[in-house]
Amino acid sequence: MNYNQNEKIAQITSQTLIIGVDIAKYKHVARAQDFRGLEFAAPLYFENTNASFNCFIEWIKTLMIQNKMEKVIIGMEPTGHYWLNLAHFLKEQNIKFVVVNPMHVKKSKELDDNSPTKNDVKDARVIAQLVKDGRYAEPNIPQGVYAELRVARKIRDLLSVDLQAVQGQIHNWIDRYFPEFLTVFKDWEGKAAIQLLKLNLLPHELVNLSEQDILQHLRKAVKRAVGLSKIKELKQVAVDSIGIREGSDMAKLELSTLIDKYELIREKFEELETNIDRLLEQIPGVEQMLAIKGVGKDTIAGFYSEVGDLGNYTHPRQIIKLAGLSLKENTSGKHRGQTKITKRGRKTLRALLFRVAMPLVAKNTAFKALHEYFTKRPDNPLKKMQSLIAICNKLIRILFTIGKKQCEFSEERMLRDIPHMAELQIAA
Repeated sequence: MNYNQNEKIAQITSQTLIIGVDIAKYKHVARAQDFRGLEFAAPLYFENTNASFNCFIEWIKTLMIQNKMEKVIIGMEPTGHYWLNLAHFLKEQNIKFVVVNPMHVKKSKELDDNSPTKNDVKDARVIAQLVKDGRYAEPNIPQGVYAELRVARKIRDLLSVDLQAVQGQIHNWIDRYFPEFLTVFKDWEGKAAIQLLKLNLLPHELVNLSEQDILQHLRKAVKRAVGLSKIKELKQVAVDSIGIREGSDMAKLELSTLIDKYELIREKFEELETNIDRLLEQIPGVEQMLAIKGVGKDTIAGFYSEVGDLGNYTHPRQIIKLAGLSLKENTSGKHRGQTKITKRGRKTLRALLFRVAMPLVAKNTAFKALHEYFTKRPDNPLKKMQSLIAICNKLIRILFTIGKKQCEFSEERMLRDIPHMAELQIAA
């Protein structure tokens, strides 16, 4: 960590123009200084437009000429999504930019003026100072297939929210107008149940339809149609239904609207999954990753959408830190506090890794043995959650190696790395 910090500071020389930018929705503020903290010119206000971005670049070039600077580094806070447009613009211009932690900006506000006052001009200055001190990170802006995957995953998350909403709405409709339906069909999302709902009939209307007519309607969507006994059962419960009859016309319109929405979302899910499959085929090592028992396509797609190109990383520790799974401790003198994970990073990546850790421990022999070793070893046994964190970090290392080298995962080799398992194999 100290080496990295020194390396960052070493990049800032007397020939480096340091720019701090406070990001806003409509208008940004930029301030310029050198490696000693001496400011150049007045703050620049520029809008979130292409013309203003070009003015910003011209301002930088002018300052570099006036102050005989050879390099420039631009720092900014990753504020929501508003920083992305400027970041992509700078990347296209091959101008180096970095990001600073918003928490660092907040805690550093009083260093210059001993005042907690917050304003855009002051924040831009604080950001520039943090960059000068090497307290920044180089953001990983996904490109190509990795950018496509990130957007695809975002679409998937949005569709999941919409699907859950419409599922609840349809269930609510059934509870109101035909509660007995769920005594015959335990899952209304089955093909037969959906097709029956498409009849768009309330219970008192359904009883007037012949069993053969219902069966004929079912055969439009279900090859192996529901038997007549099931249809008879449905008609029987419809006779004594306590479903609401008032407002029937609009109730049927509501149901047809919800069913159409449900099927549209399902269709979009299928289309999206096809596109994700196509994108994953372009990434080396994915086939070997999917061969790991307990790791599925959704995990790999989510991993690459968060991490991006593994070529941008030199060590798996960088990804562990990105996921917020690196450890922190609270120690002072003889006091030794509890060690916890930092949780500073991409929470989506961290959640993804935790979700896959459970099936790995359940289905994969090697990971199950590793989990048992962590929780039952005689020296410093881990709690279940601590072990799962260690499993997540192990998975990161494995995916990193496979992605870099396109090698096969071996459960046997992993078992040999577990101390007590290695002893058993030697004894055998």
